[in-house]
Amino acid sequence: MGSKECILLAMFMIIGVSAARTISYDPMSVKHEQWMAKHGRVYKDSAEKELRLKIFKQNVEYIESVNNAENSTYKLGTNRFTDLTNEEFKATHNGFRPSKAALKKPTGGFGYENVTDIPASLDWRSKGAVTPIKDQGQCGCCWAFSAVAAVEGITGISTGKLVSLSEQELVDCDTDEDQGCNGGVMDNAFKFIVENQGLTTEANYPYTASDGTCNNKKELSHVATISDYEDVPANSESSLLKVAANQPVSVAIDAGGSDFQHYSSGVFTGDCGTDLDHGVAVVGYGIANDGTKYWLVRNSWGTSWGEHGYIRMQRDVDAAEGLCGIAMQASYPNA
Repeated sequence: MGSKECILLAMFMIIGVSAARTISYDPMSVKHEQWMAKHGRVYKDSAEKELRLKIFKQNVEYIESVNNAENSTYKLGTNRFTDLTNEEFKATHNGFRPSKAALKKPTGGFGYENVTDIPASLDWRSKGAVTPIKDQGQCGCCWAFSAVAAVEGITGISTGKLVSLSEQELVDCDTDEDQGCNGGVMDNAFKFIVENQGLTTEANYPYTASDGTCNNKKELSHVATISDYEDVPANSESSLLKVAANQPVSVAIDAGGSDFQHYSSGVFTGDCGTDLDHGVAVVGYGIANDGTKYWLVRNSWGTSWGEHGYIRMQRDVDAAEGLCGIAMQASYPNA
Protein backbone atom coordinates (compact mmCIF):
# COMPACT_ATOMS: atom_id res chain seq x y z
CA MET A 1 0.00 0.00 0.00
CA GLY A 2 1.41 3.35 -1.08
CA SER A 3 1.61 6.53 0.91
CA LYS A 4 -1.47 7.99 -0.84
CA GLU A 5 -3.54 4.94 0.07
CA CYS A 6 -2.34 5.11 3.68
CA ILE A 7 -3.32 8.77 3.92
CA LEU A 8 -6.76 8.09 2.44
CA LEU A 9 -7.31 5.15 4.79
CA ALA A 10 -6.37 7.28 7.81
CA MET A 11 -8.74 10.00 6.66
CA PHE A 12 -11.61 7.53 6.28
CA MET A 13 -10.90 6.15 9.76
CA ILE A 14 -10.99 9.66 11.29
CA ILE A 15 -14.22 10.47 9.46
CA GLY A 16 -15.72 7.19 10.65
CA VAL A 17 -14.83 7.85 14.29
CA SER A 18 -16.21 11.37 14.07
CA ALA A 19 -19.43 10.09 12.54
CA ALA A 20 -19.78 7.48 15.27
CA ARG A 21 -19.30 10.13 17.90
CA THR A 22 -21.92 12.32 16.23
CA ILE A 23 -24.40 9.46 16.12
CA SER A 24 -23.87 8.53 19.81
CA TYR A 25 -23.92 12.14 21.07
CA ASP A 26 -27.00 12.75 23.21
CA PRO A 27 -27.49 16.37 24.31
CA MET A 28 -29.77 15.30 27.17
CA SER A 29 -27.14 12.90 28.50
CA VAL A 30 -24.60 15.70 28.45
CA LYS A 31 -27.06 18.00 30.23
CA HIS A 32 -27.70 15.26 32.81
CA GLU A 33 -23.96 14.80 33.40
CA GLN A 34 -23.58 18.55 33.91
CA TRP A 35 -26.57 18.55 36.26
CA MET A 36 -25.09 15.61 38.24
CA ALA A 37 -21.79 17.46 38.65
CA LYS A 38 -23.54 20.65 39.76
CA HIS A 39 -25.67 18.94 42.39
CA GLY A 40 -23.18 16.25 43.46
CA ARG A 41 -25.47 13.43 42.41
CA VAL A 42 -23.94 9.94 42.31
CA TYR A 43 -25.87 6.79 41.40
CA LYS A 44 -25.20 3.31 42.72
CA ASP A 45 -24.97 1.64 39.28
CA SER A 46 -25.59 2.11 35.56
CA ALA A 47 -29.17 0.83 35.82
CA GLU A 48 -30.11 3.53 38.34
CA LYS A 49 -28.34 6.15 36.23
CA GLU A 50 -30.28 5.08 33.16
CA LEU A 51 -33.57 5.30 35.07
CA ARG A 52 -32.73 8.74 36.49
CA LEU A 53 -31.68 9.98 33.05
CA LYS A 54 -35.07 8.92 31.68
CA ILE A 55 -36.90 10.79 34.47
CA PHE A 56 -34.59 13.79 34.07
CA LYS A 57 -35.35 13.91 30.34
CA GLN A 58 -39.11 13.77 30.92
CA ASN A 59 -38.91 16.55 33.51
CA VAL A 60 -36.74 18.78 31.30
CA GLU A 61 -39.17 18.34 28.40
CA TYR A 62 -42.04 19.29 30.71
CA ILE A 63 -40.16 22.33 32.02
CA GLU A 64 -39.47 23.51 28.47
CA SER A 65 -43.10 23.01 27.42
CA VAL A 66 -44.36 25.17 30.32
CA ASN A 67 -41.73 27.85 29.71
CA ASN A 68 -42.68 28.04 26.04
CA ALA A 69 -46.32 28.76 26.87
CA GLU A 70 -47.47 32.27 26.05
CA ASN A 71 -48.35 34.84 28.72
CA SER A 72 -46.99 32.75 31.61
CA THR A 73 -46.14 34.81 34.71
CA TYR A 74 -43.64 32.27 36.03
CA LYS A 75 -40.83 30.03 34.86
CA LEU A 76 -39.76 26.50 35.71
CA GLY A 77 -36.17 25.28 35.77
CA THR A 78 -33.92 22.39 36.65
CA ASN A 79 -32.99 22.03 40.31
CA ARG A 80 -31.78 19.25 42.56
CA PHE A 81 -35.18 17.53 42.28
CA THR A 82 -35.15 17.15 38.48
CA ASP A 83 -34.29 13.43 38.50
CA LEU A 84 -37.26 12.60 40.77
CA THR A 85 -40.75 11.69 39.66
CA ASN A 86 -43.44 13.92 41.10
CA GLU A 87 -44.64 11.01 43.26
CA GLU A 88 -41.15 10.48 44.69
CA PHE A 89 -40.78 14.17 45.34
CA LYS A 90 -44.10 14.50 47.17
CA ALA A 91 -43.36 11.46 49.32
CA THR A 92 -40.11 12.90 50.66
CA HIS A 93 -40.41 16.70 50.66
CA ASN A 94 -43.85 17.63 51.91
CA GLY A 95 -45.35 16.47 55.21
CA PHE A 96 -48.37 18.53 56.25
CA ARG A 97 -50.85 16.05 57.70
CA PRO A 98 -54.14 17.68 58.73
CA SER A 99 -56.18 15.80 61.30
CA LYS A 100 -59.50 16.30 63.05
CA ALA A 101 -57.67 17.20 66.25
CA ALA A 102 -55.66 19.84 64.44
CA LEU A 103 -58.76 21.40 62.91
CA LYS A 104 -60.13 22.37 66.34
CA LYS A 105 -59.93 26.09 66.91
CA PRO A 106 -57.47 27.21 69.59
CA THR A 107 -58.78 29.22 72.49
CA GLY A 108 -58.87 32.92 71.77
CA GLY A 109 -60.11 34.95 68.83
CA PHE A 110 -58.64 36.71 65.83
CA GLY A 111 -56.48 39.46 67.21
CA TYR A 112 -56.04 41.29 63.91
CA GLU A 113 -59.73 41.48 63.05
CA ASN A 114 -59.91 45.27 63.29
CA VAL A 115 -56.60 46.06 61.57
CA THR A 116 -56.97 48.75 58.91
CA ASP A 117 -53.42 50.09 58.47
CA ILE A 118 -52.11 47.73 55.80
CA PRO A 119 -49.14 48.76 53.62
CA ALA A 120 -49.40 48.11 49.87
CA SER A 121 -46.36 45.80 50.10
CA LEU A 122 -44.19 44.38 52.86
CA ASP A 123 -41.15 42.11 53.15
CA TRP A 124 -40.33 40.84 56.64
CA ARG A 125 -36.87 39.80 55.44
CA SER A 126 -35.86 43.46 55.36
CA LYS A 127 -37.22 44.01 58.88
CA GLY A 128 -35.13 41.43 60.73
CA ALA A 129 -37.88 38.86 61.14
CA VAL A 130 -36.79 36.07 58.75
CA THR A 131 -33.79 33.75 59.16
CA PRO A 132 -31.91 32.42 56.10
CA ILE A 133 -33.57 29.67 54.04
CA LYS A 134 -33.31 26.20 55.55
CA ASP A 135 -33.52 22.74 54.01
CA GLN A 136 -35.70 19.98 55.45
CA GLY A 137 -34.05 17.36 53.21
CA GLN A 138 -35.86 14.07 52.71
CA CYS A 139 -37.76 14.39 55.98
CA GLY A 140 -41.47 15.23 55.86
CA CYS A 141 -41.34 17.79 58.65
CA CYS A 142 -42.30 20.91 56.71
CA TRP A 143 -44.78 21.57 59.54
CA ALA A 144 -41.87 22.13 61.96
CA PHE A 145 -40.10 24.53 59.58
CA SER A 146 -43.31 26.48 59.00
CA ALA A 147 -44.05 26.81 62.72
CA VAL A 148 -40.46 27.72 63.58
CA ALA A 149 -40.40 30.40 60.86
CA ALA A 150 -43.50 32.01 62.39
CA VAL A 151 -42.06 31.85 65.92
CA GLU A 152 -38.70 33.24 64.74
CA GLY A 153 -40.63 36.06 63.08
CA ILE A 154 -42.72 37.17 66.06
CA THR A 155 -39.70 36.79 68.35
CA GLY A 156 -37.58 38.99 66.09
CA ILE A 157 -40.34 41.59 65.90
CA SER A 158 -41.08 41.67 69.63
CA THR A 159 -37.49 41.50 70.94
CA GLY A 160 -35.48 43.00 68.12
CA LYS A 161 -33.26 39.90 68.12
CA LEU A 162 -33.50 37.38 65.27
CA VAL A 163 -32.40 33.90 66.34
CA SER A 164 -32.51 30.66 64.35
CA LEU A 165 -34.59 28.19 66.38
CA SER A 166 -34.55 24.40 66.47
CA GLU A 167 -36.85 22.44 64.15
CA GLN A 168 -35.22 19.25 65.44
CA GLU A 169 -36.56 19.87 68.95
CA LEU A 170 -40.06 19.77 67.46
CA VAL A 171 -39.30 16.70 65.34
CA ASP A 172 -37.93 14.76 68.32
CA CYS A 173 -40.07 16.02 71.18
CA ASP A 174 -43.47 17.09 69.77
CA THR A 175 -44.71 13.54 69.32
CA ASP A 176 -48.14 13.40 71.00
CA GLU A 177 -49.94 14.26 67.77
CA ASP A 178 -47.22 15.18 65.27
CA GLN A 179 -45.10 12.43 63.72
CA GLY A 180 -41.71 13.92 62.96
CA CYS A 181 -40.55 13.08 59.45
CA ASN A 182 -43.89 11.40 58.80
CA GLY A 183 -45.81 14.65 59.00
CA GLY A 184 -47.52 17.01 61.37
CA VAL A 185 -49.47 20.25 61.77
CA MET A 186 -48.32 23.74 62.68
CA ASP A 187 -51.07 24.30 65.29
CA ASN A 188 -49.88 21.23 67.18
CA ALA A 189 -46.33 22.60 67.05
CA PHE A 190 -47.47 25.94 68.49
CA LYS A 191 -49.34 24.12 71.23
CA PHE A 192 -46.21 22.14 72.09
CA ILE A 193 -44.05 25.28 72.19
CA VAL A 194 -46.48 26.93 74.63
CA GLU A 195 -46.54 23.87 76.89
CA ASN A 196 -42.77 23.40 76.53
CA GLN A 197 -42.24 27.00 77.56
CA GLY A 198 -40.35 27.76 74.39
CA LEU A 199 -37.76 26.43 71.97
CA THR A 200 -33.99 26.30 72.03
CA THR A 201 -31.69 27.49 69.25
CA GLU A 202 -30.76 25.59 66.14
CA ALA A 203 -27.13 25.75 67.32
CA ASN A 204 -28.05 24.03 70.61
CA TYR A 205 -30.21 21.39 68.92
CA PRO A 206 -29.03 21.00 65.29
CA TYR A 207 -31.20 19.65 62.50
CA THR A 208 -30.47 16.07 61.34
CA ALA A 209 -33.24 15.49 58.74
CA SER A 210 -34.28 12.36 60.64
CA ASP A 211 -36.36 11.31 63.62
CA GLY A 212 -34.41 11.21 66.86
CA THR A 213 -34.77 10.77 70.60
CA CYS A 214 -35.97 13.85 72.45
CA ASN A 215 -33.19 15.70 74.23
CA ASN A 216 -34.97 17.61 76.99
CA LYS A 217 -31.95 18.25 79.18
CA LYS A 218 -32.04 21.40 81.26
CA GLU A 219 -28.97 22.88 79.56
CA LEU A 220 -31.07 23.35 76.41
CA SER A 221 -32.28 26.77 77.44
CA HIS A 222 -35.40 28.00 75.70
CA VAL A 223 -34.51 31.30 74.05
CA ALA A 224 -37.88 31.99 72.42
CA THR A 225 -41.34 31.63 73.92
CA ILE A 226 -44.90 32.29 72.77
CA SER A 227 -47.99 32.92 74.87
CA ASP A 228 -50.51 31.24 72.58
CA TYR A 229 -51.52 30.96 68.93
CA GLU A 230 -54.54 31.83 66.81
CA ASP A 231 -56.09 30.59 63.60
CA VAL A 232 -56.73 32.99 60.75
CA PRO A 233 -60.39 32.89 59.65
CA ALA A 234 -60.54 30.21 56.97
CA ASN A 235 -60.94 31.03 53.29
CA SER A 236 -60.24 34.73 53.71
CA GLU A 237 -57.23 36.21 51.95
CA SER A 238 -58.18 39.61 53.38
CA SER A 239 -57.81 38.20 56.92
CA LEU A 240 -54.51 36.56 55.99
CA LEU A 241 -53.31 39.94 54.70
CA LYS A 242 -54.12 41.58 58.05
CA VAL A 243 -51.84 39.10 59.81
CA ALA A 244 -49.07 39.20 57.19
CA ALA A 245 -48.95 42.98 57.56
CA ASN A 246 -47.99 42.45 61.21
CA GLN A 247 -45.94 39.23 61.33
CA PRO A 248 -44.93 36.11 59.37
CA VAL A 249 -47.73 33.53 59.15
CA SER A 250 -47.76 29.72 58.98
CA VAL A 251 -49.84 28.49 56.05
CA ALA A 252 -50.64 25.14 54.49
CA ILE A 253 -50.74 24.74 50.70
CA ASP A 254 -51.19 22.14 48.01
CA ALA A 255 -47.62 21.88 46.72
CA GLY A 256 -47.97 18.49 45.08
CA GLY A 257 -47.95 19.57 41.44
CA SER A 258 -45.06 19.26 39.01
CA ASP A 259 -44.96 23.03 38.53
CA PHE A 260 -44.23 23.45 42.24
CA GLN A 261 -41.46 20.86 42.10
CA HIS A 262 -39.73 22.70 39.26
CA TYR A 263 -40.69 26.30 40.07
CA SER A 264 -37.85 28.72 39.33
CA SER A 265 -39.04 32.33 39.22
CA GLY A 266 -41.91 34.75 38.73
CA VAL A 267 -45.37 34.98 40.26
CA PHE A 268 -46.79 31.46 40.42
CA THR A 269 -50.26 31.29 38.91
CA GLY A 270 -50.23 27.60 37.98
CA ASP A 271 -52.81 24.90 38.42
CA CYS A 272 -53.05 23.42 41.91
CA GLY A 273 -55.77 22.05 44.12
CA THR A 274 -56.68 22.34 47.78
CA ASP A 275 -55.29 19.00 48.99
CA LEU A 276 -53.12 20.63 51.65
CA ASP A 277 -49.85 18.71 51.90
CA HIS A 278 -47.11 21.23 52.68
CA GLY A 279 -46.41 23.74 55.45
CA VAL A 280 -44.67 27.03 54.57
CA ALA A 281 -44.66 30.62 55.84
CA VAL A 282 -45.96 33.84 54.35
CA VAL A 283 -43.26 36.43 55.06
CA GLY A 284 -44.58 39.30 52.99
CA TYR A 285 -46.63 40.34 49.99
CA GLY A 286 -46.50 42.75 47.10
CA ILE A 287 -47.41 43.59 43.52
CA ALA A 288 -45.35 42.48 40.50
CA ASN A 289 -44.40 44.81 37.65
CA ASP A 290 -47.30 43.51 35.56
CA GLY A 291 -49.77 44.30 38.34
CA THR A 292 -50.16 40.75 39.66
CA LYS A 293 -50.60 40.69 43.43
CA TYR A 294 -48.58 38.02 45.25
CA TRP A 295 -47.76 36.43 48.58
CA LEU A 296 -44.05 36.10 49.40
CA VAL A 297 -43.69 32.54 50.66
CA ARG A 298 -40.68 31.09 52.47
CA ASN A 299 -40.11 27.41 51.71
CA SER A 300 -37.82 24.82 53.32
CA TRP A 301 -36.33 23.13 50.24
CA GLY A 302 -32.98 24.91 50.25
CA THR A 303 -31.79 27.91 48.24
CA SER A 304 -31.42 26.06 44.91
CA TRP A 305 -35.21 25.84 44.60
CA GLY A 306 -37.32 28.75 43.39
CA GLU A 307 -36.21 32.33 43.95
CA HIS A 308 -33.33 31.44 46.29
CA GLY A 309 -35.71 29.35 48.40
CA TYR A 310 -38.80 31.55 48.05
CA ILE A 311 -41.87 31.50 45.83
CA ARG A 312 -44.20 34.33 44.96
CA MET A 313 -47.76 33.00 44.79
CA GLN A 314 -50.66 34.87 43.23
CA ARG A 315 -52.77 36.77 45.76
CA ASP A 316 -56.45 37.81 45.67
CA VAL A 317 -57.63 35.05 43.35
CA ASP A 318 -61.28 34.34 42.61
CA ALA A 319 -61.40 31.24 44.82
CA ALA A 320 -62.07 32.03 48.50
CA GLU A 321 -59.50 29.47 49.65
CA GLY A 322 -56.71 31.26 47.78
CA LEU A 323 -54.30 29.79 45.25
CA CYS A 324 -53.31 26.25 46.27
CA GLY A 325 -55.49 26.63 49.40
CA ILE A 326 -53.14 29.16 51.00
CA ALA A 327 -56.00 30.80 52.97
CA MET A 328 -57.60 27.57 54.21
CA GLN A 329 -55.60 26.76 57.31
CA ALA A 330 -53.31 29.64 58.32
CA SER A 331 -52.24 30.31 61.92
CA TYR A 332 -49.81 32.46 63.85
CA PRO A 333 -48.18 32.61 67.29
CA ASN A 334 -48.47 35.45 69.78
CA ALA A 335 -45.46 36.71 71.68
